[in-house]
Amino acid sequence: MTDFTAEKDKASAWFRTLRDEIVACFEGLEESHDQGPFAELEPGRFEVTETRRHSDDGSDAGGGLMSVMRGGRVFEKVGVNVSTVYGTLGEAAQRAMAARGVPGMDSDPRFWASGISLVAHMRNPHVPAVHMNTRMFWTPHAWWFGGGSDLNPCIEYDEDTAHFHATQKAHLDPHGADWYPKLKAWADEYFYIPHRHRARGVGGIFMDDQNSGDWAADFALTQDIGRAFLPAYVPLVEKRRVQPFADADKDTQLIHRGLYAEYNLVYDRGTKFGLATGHDANAVLMSLPPLAKWV
Repeated sequence: MTDFTAEKDKASAWFRTLRDEIVACFEGLEESHDQGPFAELEPGRFEVTETRRHSDDGSDAGGGLMSVMRGGRVFEKVGVNVSTVYGTLGEAAQRAMAARGVPGMDSDPRFWASGISLVAHMRNPHVPAVHMNTRMFWTPHAWWFGGGSDLNPCIEYDEDTAHFHATQKAHLDPHGADWYPKLKAWADEYFYIPHRHRARGVGGIFMDDQNSGDWAADFALTQDIGRAFLPAYVPLVEKRRVQPFADADKDTQLIHRGLYAEYNLVYDRGTKFGLATGHDANAVLMSLPPLAKWV
């Protein structure tokens, strides 16, 4: 197959554009929070760090931007990372790709990957935590897209869950009525924590290994997964950030964060891939909460 240079450039540029929109929106939420808990604090700002990755021989292997906000009025910790990395997969990663049905990895293990990854942990326990990522992966033998977003409230509100899912459905339906139920079911399965016998949140949408043979169609679907995120999530933040809360609510939040950390460290495919391919560990582990509790 071709080296997909044009397609790679389009995907990488889109992930960066989405990152810029989200960072601007989240800083705007910090600025506009002028009443309710934590309104007396200074508005948070993202600290942006360039990440670099190198091959074993020291040659350039890509990198990205790690954008993290800590201690804001609304966001206790939020990271919005973008990266574009490339090189040669190690033996363990080659075996993992082969197990997923990618042919020829033993003869030509080159790869290219680009994506955006976001995790937000919130000050107010009434505001749900959230995760979102979209990505493209290429080898000389195959390409695919993946990603989605899911809501992780420690205090659940049925109307918030309904809004989050309805917004995602509205963005997926133009691609076919079967997409939303398929990706919702996939998220329910993927974000399940076997050792706790429960889901880590209230679900969302998720897909992986998406290659219909039509790159443009799959890219458009991936873009709409990304476009759904802000309208699905921001209204929930705006509604819940002003609510008062008790110490017991904060305790509930910290315990739920422990659940989130367990999932990301034990099961999350992106965490495993990032660490296995030598990407910046701080960027890979950006998803972990600032504080958590186990009882």
